[in-house]
Amino acid sequence: MGFGQFLTEPEFKFIIVTHRDIFQNTAQESSRFSEQYAELSSVIRLDKDDMKKIGVKAGDSVIVKNASGRVVLKAESSVLEQPHPGTAFMINGPWANALVAADTGGTGVPAFKNIEAVLSRSKEEKVTSLDELV
Repeated sequence: MGFGQFLTEPEFKFIIVTHRDIFQNTAQESSRFSEQYAELSSVIRLDKDDMKKIGVKAGDSVIVKNASGRVVLKAESSVLEQPHPGTAFMINGPWANALVAADTGGTGVPAFKNIEAVLSRSKEEKVTSLDELV
């Protein structure tokens, strides 16, 4: 048992913006419980420079948490050419919903576009399963 296993990974603050995705919608039509749907929905897309700062590569697991919940996701590089440090993107779905605050500020609509969360590298954890979320 090494000393390093007790050290916590640094946490980085992010704003998460959720969005719809045509490929995820196609997988969802087949089954919301399919492996393809889970693989497309359990991803967080990060700015390339943010990935370097955090120390993750495409496909690495990251922990994303806030007061509403905690999920382990697969990190991927953003497809946007414009830099967007501190802003991450997730497809709408159970993994993103786990981080959405229940308080709607009286509007009745949750804040899907401005989710405050902290992100850190995950040493060993696998992506949160759909079964764990439902």
